[in-house]
Amino acid sequence: EAIDNLEDASNELILTDEEVVRFQIGEVFAHVPKEEVETRIEEMKELNSKNLEKLEEEKESVVAQMAELKKILYGKFKDSINLEED
Repeated sequence: EAIDNLEDASNELILTDEEVVRFQIGEVFAHVPKEEVETRIEEMKELNSKNLEKLEEEKESVVAQMAELKKILYGKFKDSINLEED
């Protein structure tokens, strides 16, 4: 969702004719040159993409660990347990 919001903001910048735009920094809006805002948005998109990739890798690792643990538990307890699927 954050990446989508940044993409929307980037598209809005393309449509504006203003050279200075309002940019939210924390709780405050500042007037910032359009080029600088474009650069900041691109940097934020890259950072969010890298974070998303990292989280996806962590998720894959956790899912793999869960699968191994389920195998062990089913091997030990057979049909006497019923583990939930994802």
